[in-house]
Amino acid sequence: MRWNYLKGNNLKHGKMISERYTNPFILGKNIPEELFCDRDEETQTLIKQIRNGRNVALVSPRRLGKSGLIHHCFEQKEIVDNYYTFYIDLYATSSLRELVVALGNEVYRSLKSRHSNFVEKFYTMVQSLRLGFSIDSMTGNPTINIGIGEVHAPETTLVEIFQYLEAADKPCLVAIDEFQQIGAYAEKNVEALLRTYIQRCSTTSFIFSGSKRHVMSNMFNSPSKPFYQSAITMGLGTIPIETYQAFAIRLFNAYGKEIDREVIQKTYDYYEGYTWFMQMMMNELFSITDKGGRCTKDMIPLAERNILNLQEASYESTMQMLSVKQKQVLYAIVAEGYARSVTSGAFIKKHHLLSPSSLQTALTALMDKSIVVMTDKGYRVEDFFFARWLHSMI
Repeated sequence: MRWNYLKGNNLKHGKMISERYTNPFILGKNIPEELFCDRDEETQTLIKQIRNGRNVALVSPRRLGKSGLIHHCFEQKEIVDNYYTFYIDLYATSSLRELVVALGNEVYRSLKSRHSNFVEKFYTMVQSLRLGFSIDSMTGNPTINIGIGEVHAPETTLVEIFQYLEAADKPCLVAIDEFQQIGAYAEKNVEALLRTYIQRCSTTSFIFSGSKRHVMSNMFNSPSKPFYQSAITMGLGTIPIETYQAFAIRLFNAYGKEIDREVIQKTYDYYEGYTWFMQMMMNELFSITDKGGRCTKDMIPLAERNILNLQEASYESTMQMLSVKQKQVLYAIVAEGYARSVTSGAFIKKHHLLSPSSLQTALTALMDKSIVVMTDKGYRVEDFFFARWLHSMI
């Protein structure tokens, strides 16, 4: 296997890049160390909190890189050598039972490959999931794939899983992404239950990651909430443009390509430095740049069209699920970019909307569906690509 060496010290201090990656701008949570952009300070801060026995509430908008940072932290030698790590995403969950399913499957999946006694111990300690176990026909070993039907007593199973983690031969680190989702569960006491069980853990640490800042702030900073002052709150901002420019240029160069700084600047400005959107655009721009060629600003519209074309079916499906009023409010927000004073007479008249009450109802529904988000600058469509697609429809 051939390797390219990145000279300089801005991209992981000159680590090598394997050519097995046909496109170095990788999308997803598990990005190899040599292809991960910056976040050195944030990584060290997060590790410091964990090593000092502090739980962390990691808060930032979606698509800014929280999940990537967590997985990057998990890959650091200091964590690998001293902890077992687990990651669950609660974004699509709606009940304590679904949380337990996600956690149980992640714990079992992560530990089953380490040693057979981990499986035996899990089988012994998490007895309320006994019906979820089966025998692998190839190996003869017990295996498990926890489904909703196997969790008959969620609270009991959760306690057993936590007890199992506490009994591990080294500390465990559990990251719970989109943690604010538990506030919307059908059960009304989930926050209090989790706080009680987590408080009993002496060797297991937790990262509570969330994208809804006001909800997370209320959960961890309000004296009336169970998780009050139970974690160190850590924010996550955008990667500085200078750092991302150096990162992108060096990756292009490592593969025998070039990119103008202006391309990166324009892309960064349009997507406001949000990591996932930047990475997606760089991935597409890299793919349409020939070997030995240069990526210029004229290629930005083509890259964006390619991405929107891939997503069009999904966007159309989303629009079909919206009511007429919700669509009207959505288009009004898109037209503004950032919409302020949305219930004012001026906004309603400008966009030919109905009453403030019906507008507020539609807006609340759009926010519940995570289509629209409230920011310091006003309401906007959360997905920048979706916003661009909608704008072409106006």
